[in-house]
Amino acid sequence: MDERWKTNPGCVYNVSYHIIWCPKYRRKLLTGEVEIRLKELLTFKSEQNGWEIKKMEIMPDHVHVFIKATPSDSIAHIVSQLKGFTAYQLRSEFPHLKTRVPTLWTRSYYVETIGHISEKTITQYIQDQKNK
Repeated sequence: MDERWKTNPGCVYNVSYHIIWCPKYRRKLLTGEVEIRLKELLTFKSEQNGWEIKKMEIMPDHVHVFIKATPSDSIAHIVSQLKGFTAYQLRSEFPHLKTRVPTLWTRSYYVETIGHISEKTITQYIQDQKNK
């Protein structure tokens, strides 16, 4: 079977999302050690939930994640897990974040479903974000 498809009992699937979210007030907080730790935390939480991050870029004022999930995980659950966990951990480990913003993330996010044909396009787009 093609590696882009995954299976579980009774289902063959390819569920992918491009998710973007920002720190509160779009402050440029995601640099240096915070950026490095955020990548580690997102990877950890994704693996813990059985999701696969295909591509990720942390910009100073927003996050891009291209993630593959299971059909039983709603996008709201995925975003809640990623944002909630990282906010708690980062604010605990980097006290200066508590003084800069009342909450680390805004309540909103952007999500787009990704089909097989556009995977390369999205991956290249996210990779090119650092070069702008």
